[in-house]
Amino acid sequence: MTADWSGFTWRSWEDLALVRAKLDAGADPNEGEFPDERPLHAAAERGSPEVVAELARRVDDVDAEHEGRTALWVAVFNDRPENARALVAAGADPWRPMMDGWSPGRLSLAGRTPGLFFPLPPGHASLTEAEAAAVAEAGRLIGVLSDIQGDGFSLACVHGISAAEAARRLGAEPADEEELEEAMEDPFDEEAMRFVGLTDVPGGCVVSQEFGYMASAPAVMTALSAGTVAYGTYANAKSGDQGCFYRDGEVVDWDTPAGGGEVSATDSAAEILLKFLYDGHAEAYCFAGAGLHPVNARALAEPDTYVRLPEGDYWD
Repeated sequence: MTADWSGFTWRSWEDLALVRAKLDAGADPNEGEFPDERPLHAAAERGSPEVVAELARRVDDVDAEHEGRTALWVAVFNDRPENARALVAAGADPWRPMMDGWSPGRLSLAGRTPGLFFPLPPGHASLTEAEAAAVAEAGRLIGVLSDIQGDGFSLACVHGISAAEAARRLGAEPADEEELEEAMEDPFDEEAMRFVGLTDVPGGCVVSQEFGYMASAPAVMTALSAGTVAYGTYANAKSGDQGCFYRDGEVVDWDTPAGGGEVSATDSAAEILLKFLYDGHAEAYCFAGAGLHPVNARALAEPDTYVRLPEGDYWD
């Protein structure tokens, strides 16, 4: 048995005997194999409560922070309440300030186990009205968009502009039914990839492509996001969701996985909540990030209209 954490996989953190053997062989409970992860944080995210308790007993500080958050925060964010309870039993502080006002305890109020750390101690803020409304909207929005299934499609959700304005920004021309049907005979042809759908949605509009990546291509996102924000995703059949976030014509985040990707200590309080609420729900994350409030999922399968994009390099 090596005296380090080499060879550990995602499932290894569920194996109490293996973790104990590593620790007994001399593996450091405070430092992982890689500099971007601590063992207790890894176990909090994907391990068993028994492993979490064992590591918590051996670390120097159960509330040690890594990239601005404790292991308890990681357990809450990843919806691992049993791991969170094990950490609290080992002395972790649910109300320790971090992540722009989102202590583990306060973050839990927005999750599926809001009573995890009750009662709320004096002096610690509950959710604001706006945050509580965002939680309620997340439940509604995820349900509304649950009909979106499969892969190979792309979306761009744009705040505050109409579908007509989106077409103007893209330099797109209306597509008649005959040429659209002809293009769809081979949807993966270069010519067919120039056709995208446009739909007005409360709060803004959606650009969509049911069979390809063009709706979230860089040049499309750049044009759409001028003076506003746009969130896009491509449901890549081979590598999973590939998300992006543009503001005022500039890329803010690229190639994010489902639900906005990894939380950063530099994220705003609003972005942290957004990523927490929509983890694993890439399409809903895009709608919510752009402030759109659809009443159904037709923007992808039944757009208001189709347009043809001009020829050009949309990846430049």
